[in-house]
Amino acid sequence: MKREIRVLGVDDSPFSKSDKESLVIGTVLRGSGLVEGILSTKVHVDGSDSTDKLVSMVNSSKFKKQLRCIMLDGIALAGFNVIDINKLNRKTDIPVIVVIRKMPDIKKIKKTLAKLGMEQKIKLIDAAGDVVKKGNIYIQYSGLASDKVSEMIEISRYYSYIPEAIRISHMIASGVHYGESRGKP
Repeated sequence: MKREIRVLGVDDSPFSKSDKESLVIGTVLRGSGLVEGILSTKVHVDGSDSTDKLVSMVNSSKFKKQLRCIMLDGIALAGFNVIDINKLNRKTDIPVIVVIRKMPDIKKIKKTLAKLGMEQKIKLIDAAGDVVKKGNIYIQYSGLASDKVSEMIEISRYYSYIPEAIRISHMIASGVHYGESRGKP
């Protein structure tokens, strides 16, 4: 795999439960260092539109033909707006990697979703496959072999365990929301 591949890192902005929508930022990065573009969309807080919004954002982008991977900061945007990573892969024809800093409490998440009457979102989490440890992070993925996932993540990192495109998207999204970037992606 070339070191200068282009990836799209996606993260959402901070939000409150009273917000109707959350800003979503996508950063197109070549390798681990050159920012080539920024994409954006909005999704509903705890909604069901994240997959379709991401598909539309990617497929309408001038960068689409160059993208080799979509990297997501977690499997959901704006709270419980769960992304169908298999559909995102299928509809864009681009592999998807979900990057998670700490092992999520899947049982607790599923229990909460069931309590809120969001059983369909549990099915999306299950369909994404097991959360597996890769180095110092946890991942789920679609459209890419396991050995290629590790290589893709390694190429996309710079200083952090988190791929640089996700880190930059996080900084932009929080900077737009707060006026300056905050927190860890």
